Amino acid sequence: MTNNNETMADALELLLLNQHAIAAGLEEVALWIEARGSVDTHQNIVTALNRLDTNAESITAAIEMLRRNHQ
Repeated sequence: MTNNNETMADALELLLLNQHAIAAGLEEVALWIEARGSVDTHQNIVTALNRLDTNAESITAAIEMLRRNHQ
C-alpha cells in the first residue's frame, strides 16, 4: 500500500468510527423522543440513520479497496 493509500484508509476508518458513534447517540435520542410521543420526529431520525448506514457501507468499501490495493 502506498503511504498515501494507507493514510487515506486510516483517515476513512477513523471517520467511519466517528459516524458509528454519532449514529449510536442519535438512535438513543430517537428512542427517547419516540417514548415521549413524537413519532414523526423519531421517523425522521430513523431515516437519517438509514442514510448513515448506507454511507457507512460505501466508506467501508473504499477502505477495503485502498487496503486491497496494497496486496
